[in-house]
Amino acid sequence: MFEQKPAPIIGRLVVIGVGLIGASLASALKKRSACTSVIGVARRQATIDEAIKAGIIDAGALGLKDVAQELVKGDVVFIAVPTLSVESVLSECKEYLHPDVTITDGASVKGSVIAAAKQVYGEVPPQLIPGHPIAGSEKSGVGAANPGLYEDHRIILTPLQNAGASHLNLVDSMWKAVGGEVIHMPVDVHDDVLAMTSHLPHAIAFSLVDTLAHDADNENIFKYAAGGFRDFTRIASSDPVMWHDIMRANQSSVLNAIDLFAANLARLRSAVAEDDSEYLLGVFTRAKEARDQFTRLLTKQAFVPKMQSSNIEYIMQPGGQVKGSIRVPGDKSISHRSIMLGSLAEGVTEVEGFLEGEDALATLQAFRDMGVVIEGPVNGRVKIHGVGLHGLKKPAGPLYVGNSGTSMRLLAGILSGQPFDSVLTGDESLSKRPMNRVVNPLKAMGAQISAEGEKGLPPVVIKGGAPLKAMDYTLPMASAQVKSCVLLAGLYAAGETKVTEPAPTRDHTERMLRGFGYQVLSEGAQASLSSGGALKATKIDVPADISSSAFFLVAASITPESDLTLTHVGMNPTRVGVVNILKQMGADIAVSNERTVGGEPVADLRVRYAPLKGIDIPEDQVPLAIDEFPVLFVAAACAQGQTVLRGAEELRVKESDRIQVMADGLAILGVNATPTEDGIIIQGGNIGGGVVESHGDHRIAMAFAVASLRASGSIRILNCANVATSFPNFAELANSVGMQLSVTE
Repeated sequence: MFEQKPAPIIGRLVVIGVGLIGASLASALKKRSACTSVIGVARRQATIDEAIKAGIIDAGALGLKDVAQELVKGDVVFIAVPTLSVESVLSECKEYLHPDVTITDGASVKGSVIAAAKQVYGEVPPQLIPGHPIAGSEKSGVGAANPGLYEDHRIILTPLQNAGASHLNLVDSMWKAVGGEVIHMPVDVHDDVLAMTSHLPHAIAFSLVDTLAHDADNENIFKYAAGGFRDFTRIASSDPVMWHDIMRANQSSVLNAIDLFAANLARLRSAVAEDDSEYLLGVFTRAKEARDQFTRLLTKQAFVPKMQSSNIEYIMQPGGQVKGSIRVPGDKSISHRSIMLGSLAEGVTEVEGFLEGEDALATLQAFRDMGVVIEGPVNGRVKIHGVGLHGLKKPAGPLYVGNSGTSMRLLAGILSGQPFDSVLTGDESLSKRPMNRVVNPLKAMGAQISAEGEKGLPPVVIKGGAPLKAMDYTLPMASAQVKSCVLLAGLYAAGETKVTEPAPTRDHTERMLRGFGYQVLSEGAQASLSSGGALKATKIDVPADISSSAFFLVAASITPESDLTLTHVGMNPTRVGVVNILKQMGADIAVSNERTVGGEPVADLRVRYAPLKGIDIPEDQVPLAIDEFPVLFVAAACAQGQTVLRGAEELRVKESDRIQVMADGLAILGVNATPTEDGIIIQGGNIGGGVVESHGDHRIAMAFAVASLRASGSIRILNCANVATSFPNFAELANSVGMQLSVTE
């Protein structure tokens, strides 16, 4: 049986200008059978002959008039000539083409194409869909044709309001057919963006090579130029006529880009002349991170490469053991705050043990975007060149914090006290999480802040310059994030800010503020501070995260013959609920080597297997273990008897509804788990195998991985990429102690 070819996307393609851009589109469409035929229009017969011989076109002509009468609706004319030649081609189009025939182009400057169309037609005709493929090469001509040139590259279309819908759909479909990612953009925005990202780099490359070729004294300069020079100046081998036209056609935007670059280059020169180490380090650090971020965007990667695929799954084989000695990654909460307070401090703060997970890196990037020089992270080491409480600068755009609720809520407090406007955005999951819990108290302090909907969903929009006034705020529910947000806003509010909580929550913010030399009073359930102080740089050694340790605490507790030591674990009294609850359930956990590091208590924990019993979890322990409950539910499933959790409604508004998601997953594995409005009832028993959905929640994924140690069958856990938010090397550590985990994508 013959394989049926797909129907063509367009009819005939007429390429006017059979060079790199036009010939690549022609060969790409032909390769995919996406057009019925290709006709090339060129000034020289030799070009046509070469293109026919190469199989790029089916026929050719020396002018549009020779083929125009054959063209009908569904055919596309693609103009791929130098920018300043577009007007003459459009004149031919007006004279010879029927309005049903679609016209598009590949010129790098869209404003000049629009101007040319208006000059010829008196308006931009509905059949003209201006476009620009963001792809190319320093090579040119028919011989440079590449059918894969447009795959996974952006194609920008700049249709006007009167664009014909059928013409726009046809051009859109044509580019998608060759693997392009099509986006629409206003003409002026396109020309400004391309002036910065394409036209300016070419101008610099051409100018640099010309300078060294004609103005440098050393005639051997090219002989000794290294790879960096080669890579940077590669684009100076591009078509000179094409780039001559582009610079003239986009004159205004190119001049603005050159002026901006010249001003920054002048500042860099002054910094070199004055030996301004801080400025130089800032430029180079920001530039490196911006370039790395550009690479991540191009390859669609996250800060942590393991998060670039949403299809990561864990396959857990039943059984295994848990033995050895490990140190889990640094505490996420402390890592966040080390960046925040280090940035607001005066002087250089050095951090050891920084968690290089997606959430903490999002916080780090946000402060880089506000002008803070941050070196690293390299193996958990970070150097933060603080700018002081009033030294942050307006970011160029919205601050994107990914999946990190901590980043968004704490930053809201800091940004409310800044003189500039700001916007906080997050990923799809974070965009569904309520922010009114911080928006409302900040508004009461005088902040001009808003979020969308009844729950106040992201983005969070903050108008700078609003004078803040101190307040005495009683939290409606226990939340360290809300408490920290209000206290951080209090750094900028006139008077004394007080926060009273209904139950103890983690106090990392208060401890770290004191570590930076800022006076914070803690009396019972109330924490308070006054504005007018300053933060002084310090050194921070981030303890191992007790939330990450919890997975291994439970793993060793439920697995016969286990004996595991966790070193340098943070034992902040507001975070040890997981240890207290496990001990009440009968876990064998020994605490040793207790000490204080940077104001935070740390210790080593030795865990050995012991039979667990079900309990009613004390409500006063709930805030102290709020992030650890997914894996505690697994402990409850392995315990004898019934475990009941109450007063944990906050679990329903985490990265997922953790009560419902865990109940659903446990039920799939054969565990009797009944969710309630503010908790869950779990009857201990046998755990089976099955396929469970983590809903992209890192703690859910890791909790079900631990469940495999007592399962009778394999467990497949879906959507585990977000484990990298808090525990990038979870799979490696789990396998190192004897768990049986494999990762698939």
